[in-house]
Amino acid sequence: MSLTLLNDVVLWIHIFSAIFFVGGSFFIWVVVVPASYKITDDEKLRTRIVGLIGKQFALFTNITLVILIITGIYNSTWYLNYNFYALFNTTGGRILFVKIILVGAMIIIMYGNNIYHGKRLMQMAREGKMDELRRLRKWSHRLSYITLGLMLAIVFAAVSLQFY
Repeated sequence: MSLTLLNDVVLWIHIFSAIFFVGGSFFIWVVVVPASYKITDDEKLRTRIVGLIGKQFALFTNITLVILIITGIYNSTWYLNYNFYALFNTTGGRILFVKIILVGAMIIIMYGNNIYHGKRLMQMAREGKMDELRRLRKWSHRLSYITLGLMLAIVFAAVSLQFY
């Protein structure tokens, strides 16, 4: 397999993984969560439905995120022309550096939110602590919206790289 073909294949794997990761995340927040309010008024059941869907989606997003990181590192080598200092000395390198920072922030916020709030939300729903559940859900949703915003910024940075 030629290097050009390998680069193209890895780039397409990276793009497809990004589409799945970002598109799936937006699907959860734009379709699943609003639809859950139409399915039932029972907060306990609604939390369980969204929690189970989120948990199922997380299985795939975890794998997809690993693929994105591995293919992203590979792709960065040809963006930087195997020169680490190009990360700071070229426009494309600086855009890539910003993308790396955004990805790091997104991962920390996303997994921090999921690990901390996800389990607590499900537990509060099981225990019937609805007032606490609503308060915690507001914080969790805010962090999720920040994560979605970071995803858009990462996509914008990725597209910007095509011009440098």
